Amino acid sequence: MATAAAAASASAASPPPHLFLKSTSLFSIKAQADVKKGDIVLAGTGIAGVATAVSVERFGIRSKVIEEVESLRYGGTSHIQGCKYVIARNIQPVRSSSISAPATPVTEEEEGILSLDVSEIKEMCRSWLWRGHKINYLIYPVGDDKTLPRPPPLLLVHGFGASVAHWRRNISVLSRSYTVYAIDLLGFGASDKPTGFAYSMEAWSQLILDFLNEVIRRPTVLIGNSVGSLACLIAATESSPRSLIRGLVLLNCAGGMNNKAIVDDWRIKLLLPLLWFFDFLLSQRWIASFLFNKVKQRDNIRNVLTSVYGNKESVDDDLVEIIRGPANDEGALDAFVSIVTGPPGPNPVQLIPNISLPILVLWGDQDPFTPLDGPVGKYFSSLPGKVPSISLFVLDGVGHCPHDDRPDLVHERLLPWLAQLPDLQDDTNNLPKAN
Repeated sequence: MATAAAAASASAASPPPHLFLKSTSLFSIKAQADVKKGDIVLAGTGIAGVATAVSVERFGIRSKVIEEVESLRYGGTSHIQGCKYVIARNIQPVRSSSISAPATPVTEEEEGILSLDVSEIKEMCRSWLWRGHKINYLIYPVGDDKTLPRPPPLLLVHGFGASVAHWRRNISVLSRSYTVYAIDLLGFGASDKPTGFAYSMEAWSQLILDFLNEVIRRPTVLIGNSVGSLACLIAATESSPRSLIRGLVLLNCAGGMNNKAIVDDWRIKLLLPLLWFFDFLLSQRWIASFLFNKVKQRDNIRNVLTSVYGNKESVDDDLVEIIRGPANDEGALDAFVSIVTGPPGPNPVQLIPNISLPILVLWGDQDPFTPLDGPVGKYFSSLPGKVPSISLFVLDGVGHCPHDDRPDLVHERLLPWLAQLPDLQDDTNNLPKAN
């Protein structure tokens, strides 16, 4: 352990900023006296423990309290020895020396602490131009470390009607060991919603591939929910995916962009005439506008979310606004109609045989949209044992969005799976050059 002099020297190299506390989801801090030794506070984009000295070993986790600060190795971190409280801002992560190192378990208390505020997520988002359209995305923590070896980054891809903020309960936990990216698909969230665009699963999968190639530029693990899972699957079937994609995590994977996927399910067959009639109604602009305005009302959104979440307490006001806010954007109606009435695209039964990557499948057993006993759920349930690269876990009492419904159960399965991925050489230099 370094001496106090070394700590002072380190602090001198990066003078601490004026002390202040940013608003926190844990409690409201109105005065410095509100903060006591041992408290856990959210300051800026970091979690900080309150003590005489604090060493933040990783971004986004409870700080380790020590008597003397060993060194100031973390960009933008304030180590303030002898102070009553410490503020950590814009902390860069410290990577493990081994890509396959096991992740630190996350307690239920830390799950709540590590959830990001939706407003904080919005503030940290960036824009990327894809085929003339603005795509909203997040990288967390801000700035990637350049040391090797590096574990693969993660790209989070949301489901229908959702956005980057739907991963609010996962980003900080995952960022303890990985650089986390999250993206708003075209037509959703804060990304553009161009009028007249023909939305399709293939377009979204190409967007993902281009984002990997132009923005992340490192082999990445794709983690998707619902149609986001399906878009990731399609991306993985493209030519030479190994240079871009390291593995796949599918959370209640959708069978298609909409319910018209051609699958052997008597329920879909019975509903097909009704679905086609619904498509006809949506082709009438005034009818589509009337229905969409009804769908995006707060109470209706809350009712739908409550019906697809197993843990009803997870359906809070923030979640309702995550869905409702972008639905008021210009072009949202056109995106809704195009997605609901468009071709469903390829389904997992067609895609999986063409993929050799490691795949983790997590399935909430209380999902009314893609039920475990439905055609897609049955198909995935049949794969473990037949396909060695696929692991499947059923999450009891969980609905269509496991990552937000019961993040603790998702992390319990996801983190060990990520830790055991093959320690492949970082082949960044072998990626195609960005245009």
